[in-house]
Amino acid sequence: MAYSTPDKPYTDFLSILRRSTELLNEDPTREEIFSVERLEQYATYLSSELTINEGHDRGKSLLPAIRKGGDQLLEAYLLLSEAIRQKHAVSPAAEWFVDNFHIVEDQLREIKRDLPKNYYDELPKLARGELTGYPRVYAMALAMIAHTDSRLDEDAMKRFFQAFQKTSPLQIGELWAVPITLRIALLEHLRPLADRIVNARLKRAHADVIADKLLDFAVSPQSSPEALVSMLSLSIGEADQFERALVVQLIQRLRDQDPDVWPAFDWLEKQLQTHGTNTVQVTQLEHFRQAADQKTVGNIITSMRLLSSLDWRVFFESISRVDPILSMDPAGAYANMDFATRDQYRHSIERISKRSKAKQLDIAEKAVELAQTAQKRNPSDARRFHIGYYLIGDGTREFEKSFEYRSYPRESLKRLVLKFPTFFYLGSIAVLTAIFLLPIVWYLQSVDKPLSILFWFAWIALFPASDAAVTFLNYAVTSALLPKLLPKMAMEESIPADCQTMVVIPTLLTSAHVVQELIEKLEVHYLGNQDPHLFFALLGDFVDADTETLPTDENILRLAHRGIEELNERYGHSGPTRFYLFHRFRKWNTSEEKWIGWERKRGKILEFNRLLRGATDTSYIPQTL
Repeated sequence: MAYSTPDKPYTDFLSILRRSTELLNEDPTREEIFSVERLEQYATYLSSELTINEGHDRGKSLLPAIRKGGDQLLEAYLLLSEAIRQKHAVSPAAEWFVDNFHIVEDQLREIKRDLPKNYYDELPKLARGELTGYPRVYAMALAMIAHTDSRLDEDAMKRFFQAFQKTSPLQIGELWAVPITLRIALLEHLRPLADRIVNARLKRAHADVIADKLLDFAVSPQSSPEALVSMLSLSIGEADQFERALVVQLIQRLRDQDPDVWPAFDWLEKQLQTHGTNTVQVTQLEHFRQAADQKTVGNIITSMRLLSSLDWRVFFESISRVDPILSMDPAGAYANMDFATRDQYRHSIERISKRSKAKQLDIAEKAVELAQTAQKRNPSDARRFHIGYYLIGDGTREFEKSFEYRSYPRESLKRLVLKFPTFFYLGSIAVLTAIFLLPIVWYLQSVDKPLSILFWFAWIALFPASDAAVTFLNYAVTSALLPKLLPKMAMEESIPADCQTMVVIPTLLTSAHVVQELIEKLEVHYLGNQDPHLFFALLGDFVDADTETLPTDENILRLAHRGIEELNERYGHSGPTRFYLFHRFRKWNTSEEKWIGWERKRGKILEFNRLLRGATDTSYIPQTL
């Protein structure tokens, strides 16, 4: 095999896809099936054989072949399903294929959806061999499937890709391309199988027609052994053109029939002997081929189901070489972040690598190194000893410079705009307003209107023009500058003890009915998430008033306290208090000339944060936490 002969050139991955099993003596067995341990050895060999083009090569596209293969599979499905509908006998492999064709269609749809051209173009392409110009990860998928008879297993896949990366780490984009290239490889193996199944079905149907003619002719007055043999010879051609499916069907139809047809059977037996075989061996070989095809088709369908059910996020991180490096984050935060945040960090590494000569592993190691250095130098500055500071934070620019990163023109413009947002925003409004006013001013000048009329028309038009400019600019900004994902920790399982959280409802306590509704809402929030480190509170204000207090204040506040106490009695049998009420007294507002809660809703949250951090000068009525 390929990996055991390293001096031999590149493995012919596609030989199995083009192999014929129609010849009489062709052995239909697939490539040698490897154990998981041998598959790991094979992956190690491939890592040295699959050399990639170091330049930016778009390579050869797989999409035309995928579309053509999809059409061929659909055509095979229609032919086989029609045969089943007409109650013709079909092979077990054909039944597997027809019954599960909806899964094949799902795979084709996912490939067309998840393989955009720009993403495919960026995948590293092979520099030599039969698959030159195709993605390296695609060759790996073909090789793995060929030596597992298309039966994929999650553990085997992990070990195969991990073994390959011991000497040749895959890029982040390649790892994400693993599921789609495995789907493509499975379809590449299914297509020739489907063609053979359809071809065998047509040959058997043709054999039935020949057998019917022979049997009818054998009982006619014109029948003779010579004429019978001549009819069979003309129908199936020379011996070196025999096709196994047709021959086996004829054998089954002519054996144990009327003695008048035996000369034709004897002639067929003699023709097979000239090729070193006989009717028994050919029949066994055809049955073996059908059994092998059934197993392979079943393996392909089962593997397609597996690919659709796997959590590829978990799989990706289990085979990624970048992730273990980033997990060495001195702040200990990376491993505890949610997947979207970790993926954002990895995308930053991928982006820097594409526009510099640095390898992705080197970039990840550099980020960890800088964070470790910062931790030793200044342990009090926690921001700098987290790798996120260099990958997506304030230290990104300096980090990029260390790799001689060349930003895209659009990226440079975006950074410039974000550096001076007020200048660009107000300046753009002014420019757009002037552009909108220009046609009006030009028209008034062309009709020789007095300067005073020109001024007043321009002044009146200024307001709708500026409004249109703001509307247009807001749309352009929200379309061009997408929201930035904020890093966050993963707390799907539970909230850690050092991240205790308070769920608050900022509100106005206006009446007893409102208080009751708020208490019920707080209870619903608790029942929706009963994590032991999650607490719940009402942040209350009284309604605006002309005096500092109102006669109804004390009763409303007492009802709120009672409601909170009842919740704690109902659900706080053990552990710390879970429900709280934080209420503020009114302050005089000079501009509105009323007694109100300071800064209303925003002020409630702002002061509550200060209160949690130990402030004693807030407008909250004192309460022990």
